[in-house]
Amino acid sequence: MKVLISGAGITGLALAHRAGALGHEVVVLERATRPRTSGYMIDFFGPGYDAAERMGVLPRLLELGYRVDEAAYVDPSGRRVAGLRFDRLARAVDGRLVSVMRPDLERAFREDLPAGVELRFGARVVGVEDGPTGVDVRLADGTTVSGDLLVGADGVHSAVRRLVFGDGHVRYLGFHTAAFTFDDPSVHALVADRFCVTDTVGRQVGFYGLRDGRVAAFTVHRTPSPDLPNDPRAEVVRTYGSLGWVVPRALARCPEDIYYDQVAQVELPRWSSGRVVLVGDACGAVSLLAGQGASLGIGGAYVLAGHLDDLAGYERAWRPVVQEKQRVARSGARWFLPESPWRLRARRVAMRLSTLPGVDRVVATRLVGKPVVLG
Repeated sequence: MKVLISGAGITGLALAHRAGALGHEVVVLERATRPRTSGYMIDFFGPGYDAAERMGVLPRLLELGYRVDEAAYVDPSGRRVAGLRFDRLARAVDGRLVSVMRPDLERAFREDLPAGVELRFGARVVGVEDGPTGVDVRLADGTTVSGDLLVGADGVHSAVRRLVFGDGHVRYLGFHTAAFTFDDPSVHALVADRFCVTDTVGRQVGFYGLRDGRVAAFTVHRTPSPDLPNDPRAEVVRTYGSLGWVVPRALARCPEDIYYDQVAQVELPRWSSGRVVLVGDACGAVSLLAGQGASLGIGGAYVLAGHLDDLAGYERAWRPVVQEKQRVARSGARWFLPESPWRLRARRVAMRLSTLPGVDRVVATRLVGKPVVLG
C-alpha cells in the first residue's frame, strides 16, 4: 500500500517509521521547509514510550533525554514553595519515563526512518481528491501526489481535517502557550536539573536547563480569546513582563522565532472518510493539560499502522483512550493553572501532602492516568 502522510511532526514520523517497517510505501509531506527547532520539554511515558521501544527508537530517546529531579514551584524571589519529585512519577510507571525536548523526539524518529520512506519538506497540502481507486493530494506548488491512503498527521490546525471533514472541530480550553530557548549561564545554574515554575495565578513560566548550556522556557496563560497574536514575542513579553524572579532576564533574551499556540482539544464524530484518516492531534488532541499528547500521538500512529486496511478497527481501538485523556485534562484545568489566589494556595497544600508516604504514589498514579496497552 502507498501511504501518504501529511505532517512530519512526532506523530507523522512515528507512523512513517512503523508503516515503512511493515513494508508499505510511505511518502511524508511537510509544509515547513525544514525540521522545527522550537518546542517545549515533554515528560514522555505511557503508550508512546512502549511503541518507541517496540520500534527500536527508545535507546536514542534515552540518549537525547533528560532525567529531571523535580518540578519546583517558586515565588517571586525564587524560593521553592512546593514541588513534586520526578522519581515518584517514575515509580508510578515502573521507571519508564524520560523528559525530552520536542524537537529531539522528532529527531530520534526522523534519524531512524526505514530505507525507502520519502520525506518531503516544503510540501503544503492544499487539495484532496478521494476516488474509488486512490487519493490524489494537490500541493501548493501545483504538483499532485497519488496514493492508496492519505493520513492527516498535521496537528491541531490540520489542513487535511479542514479539507475533508470541514471546520469547527476545535474546542478551545482558555489558554495560550509559548516556548523558546535562550542563553543565560546564571539562569541555567539556578534551574540546574529541575523544572522550575513560577507559582502564580492566571499565568506561569517554567524553565529547564539543557545540557548544551541553554535554558528552555515554557509559558502558559489564561485568555478568553482563541485568536493568536500577530507578534507572538511581543505578546509573551507583555503578558509575563511583570512577573518576578528570573522571568525579566528570560524575556530580554527571548528570540523572535518562538513556538506559540492556543491550548485546545480536537473532537470529531469520525476519524476516517473513504481513503482519508486522521491520527494524533489532528483528530484527538488532548492538549498540554493532559501531558501525554506526544505519547498518545506515537501510540495512535503505532495502532493505525497495524490497521491501515481496517480504519474502523483503528478507531474502535484508539478513540476510547483519547476520550478518557481528554476528559481528565478538562477536569484538571483549574488546578493546572489556578485562576484565583485560593486555588493557588490549595494546590500548594495538595502538593505538600503528596510527599507523605502512600499519598505520593496515589497522586503520581493520578497524574500519569490509566495504563494503556498497545495492541
